Amino acid sequence: MPIIKSAKKRVRTAKKATIRNSKTKRSLKTALKSFAKTPTSKSHVDAQSNLDKAVKKGVIHKNKAARLKKKAAAKAKAAGVKPAKAVKKAAPAKAKAPAKAAKPAAKKKPAAKKK
Repeated sequence: MPIIKSAKKRVRTAKKATIRNSKTKRSLKTALKSFAKTPTSKSHVDAQSNLDKAVKKGVIHKNKAARLKKKAAAKAKAAGVKPAKAVKKAAPAKAKAPAKAAKPAAKKKPAAKKK
């Protein structure tokens, strides 16, 4: 066990990261196997989504994810699966602040002449 306080914190942090990474890997493997077993548009989108999440969290390299996505897309095309378009969530409409009325420019006083 570490003695230094910062080293103890690193142990706790590493443990949390290990758990998070293993969950991400497990969900990725499950999604890929599900797609391989029955290629449907839903399973294809799910597999791609899990690949993107794994890359974002640093679990797998981006080039590996790209390779796996390409492989999955080829398998989907061979199976005759139409690519489903990802549905983007509509961003909540921001309330616009009322436009401020333009104030007339203040007139400058002529500079006093020095004598």
